[in-house]
Amino acid sequence: MKAVIFDVDGTLADTEDAHREAFNDAFAKAGLDWVWDRDLYKHLLKVTGGKQRIRFFLEERDPEFLQRDDIDELIPALHKSKTDFFVARLQNGQVPLRPGIEDLINECRAKDMTIAIATTTTPVNVETLLRVNLGDESLNWFACIGDGGKVPVLKPEPDVYNWVLDQLGLEAKETLALEDSRNGLVACERAHVPCLIVTNDYTLGQDFGGCLDQWESYEGVTLAKLQDVHGRAA
Repeated sequence: MKAVIFDVDGTLADTEDAHREAFNDAFAKAGLDWVWDRDLYKHLLKVTGGKQRIRFFLEERDPEFLQRDDIDELIPALHKSKTDFFVARLQNGQVPLRPGIEDLINECRAKDMTIAIATTTTPVNVETLLRVNLGDESLNWFACIGDGGKVPVLKPEPDVYNWVLDQLGLEAKETLALEDSRNGLVACERAHVPCLIVTNDYTLGQDFGGCLDQWESYEGVTLAKLQDVHGRAA
C-alpha cells in the first residue's frame, strides 16, 4: 500500500445533514416549497452531485416542473445558492471532521504515507472543509485532490479515481480508498481500487458487498489497521 485515498462527504466529515439543510435554505430563498427531510434525503443520496440530485428529485416528485423553459438555468442557480449556504455552515464550524480522521491523517503524514482525495463534491466545499478543520496548510498535505470539478462524470463512475491514480502515478492495487457509500464503493470497483467502507447514519444498511471490510467508526483506526486490511486483500 503506497497511498490512502479519502472520500470527503460522509468520510472526512458527516456533511450530509449540512448539505440537506443548505438545499432547503436554497429552496426557501427561491420561493419554492420543497423540504427535504432526512428520510427523503437518504433516498436522494442514491444520486451523486447536487444538480443531479435536484433533477432526480423532480423526476420522481414533480416531473411537470422539469418542463419549465428556464429549468436548465434554474437547477444550476439553486445548486450555487445551496453551495453558498453550505460553505457558510463550514465557515461557522458547524461541520467538524469525523472522530479519528484527523489522527489518521496526521499519522499518515508522520509515517510518509501518501494521502489523496477523490470526491464528487465541488472544489470550494473541499477547500473550505480542510481549511476550517485542519488549517490553510492542509491543502498541501494531499498529493492530489480529485473533486467534482476535475472530471465530467461523477461516482459511481470511476473517473475521479482514475484521475487520482494518474496524478499519483500508482496502480490501483497499490492504494486503499476510504469510502462511506455504495456509490463510492462501485466507483472504486470500476477503477479496481481496493475499498474500505466506514458507514454513517445515511449509508448504514446499503449494499457493501465487495468491500475489503466495513466499519462504523474511525475512532481507534490506525495506519497499521489499514495496511492489515489492504495486505489481507492482496
